[in-house]
Amino acid sequence: MIKPEVPVGTPVHSLQMPSLILFDCDGTLMNSHLSIVQAMQKAFSRYGLPEPSSQAVFDVIGLSLVKAVDQLAATTELSEKIILAYREYYRAAEDEPELYPGVHDTLQALRQRGYWLGVVTGKSMTGLLRVLDAFDLQDYFYVLRTADCCNSKPHPAMVLECMAEMGVEATQTFVVGDALFDIQMANAAGVRSLGVSFGVSGSDELDHAGAGVVVDDFSDLLAYFPPLQDHQ
Repeated sequence: MIKPEVPVGTPVHSLQMPSLILFDCDGTLMNSHLSIVQAMQKAFSRYGLPEPSSQAVFDVIGLSLVKAVDQLAATTELSEKIILAYREYYRAAEDEPELYPGVHDTLQALRQRGYWLGVVTGKSMTGLLRVLDAFDLQDYFYVLRTADCCNSKPHPAMVLECMAEMGVEATQTFVVGDALFDIQMANAAGVRSLGVSFGVSGSDELDHAGAGVVVDDFSDLLAYFPPLQDHQ
């Protein structure tokens, strides 16, 4: 993995502007883990397969759904049916997940400070757009990449494509995520990463994976992204 050359502690406003912050969705913006686990377990149970443990499902959150199911299933013969069943169960429970506290206020503050924001997620584009619409998040994000239009995390494609679309360099780009896959993806793309400890991975795991900073509350991110020069 390529390690970011510029440490997270470097003042953001000392870098060439603008700066792009790419957020994971499940476990970073939205507390959806319980719904994901329950939907996956029900999907396996429907076809007479042993239900994966909660931890096993946690360990694949962030991957594309196809990769997640392939990793959880002992056989791939029923993978397509499990995927369809998972989507059915998850859609039925989509009103249960909530945004983490402070998400709206923090995203708004980051935009006001001059940052460009994006989302990089293992969800499908259809699923992500439903989330953005349900929580009124559409206006915060300039660029979106999902697992049905990019290689799955931890491949760097999502980050690299967002950088190319927005015309920014690695030194101007950050990934914020809760899973090891997010940090690994950032490392592979050569960009800096910040972990959030309230998702699937703990602080020690995220730190060991290479996160420059790990925060315990979403609003704590503001301490690491001061206003950019044009917005001071």
